[in-house]
Amino acid sequence: MRPRDIPVCGLASVSALFAQNPDAIKRLFFDAPSSSRAGKMSAHLAKIRRPYRMVPSAELEKISGTVHHGGIVAIIAAPELREPTLDEVATWGKAREGVLILDRIGNAHNLGALVRTAAFFGIRKIVLADDQQQALPGESAYRIAEGGMQYVDIFRVYDLPGLCRALVEAGYDVAGAAVASPSPLHKAAREIGPNRAVALVLGNEETGISANVAAACTRFVTIPGAGNIESLNVSAAAAVLMWALWPARKNAQQG
Repeated sequence: MRPRDIPVCGLASVSALFAQNPDAIKRLFFDAPSSSRAGKMSAHLAKIRRPYRMVPSAELEKISGTVHHGGIVAIIAAPELREPTLDEVATWGKAREGVLILDRIGNAHNLGALVRTAAFFGIRKIVLADDQQQALPGESAYRIAEGGMQYVDIFRVYDLPGLCRALVEAGYDVAGAAVASPSPLHKAAREIGPNRAVALVLGNEETGISANVAAACTRFVTIPGAGNIESLNVSAAAAVLMWALWPARKNAQQG
């Protein structure tokens, strides 16, 4: 497989890819049990003269690099991740688009889970730190996202504090997730006005949000628990925070 190619594994992920961007599929491989489900994909690839082939499961493992291939693997080009322009950030603010900022999330499975959750809640803009600790979209992230990659726009930014300040200028409340915060989640959800755009910042699984990114946040939020465990896994915490800060925010203010 070419260095810039990514295997997208599993029926949910490949089906979402085919539904949203069928011409992105460069090659398609599937095992015998998945052949009936690959019929429309194969027909389209034949039409645009792209290769597709039924192969044994052992060969799918080699093609995908994992035993978790789900019986079907589409090969795509790795996405080009760029920085958003200031004009784009201003447009996001006018549309009050939700933005998820990931400050050095290092585990590819966590990245995939976060993408899946963001897609579920309709959060399209995801910004990754341009840092060696940051996981990037690859086989594991695509597989765990269960098709969510097709419903988000992913950017990569070297100067995350600068982006946070640009978001504030565009009218955003930039909320950093913290283990302990003077602003509990239920209070923060009520404090943020219904017409205010929100960007949520999630930090590294071990060290949290970096100091310079934290300094650019406008508030911090925490999820109160029973005290038995210090914190949730980042993907579980993200689901709670997204539910509170975006779709359920108006309801939270009315409660």
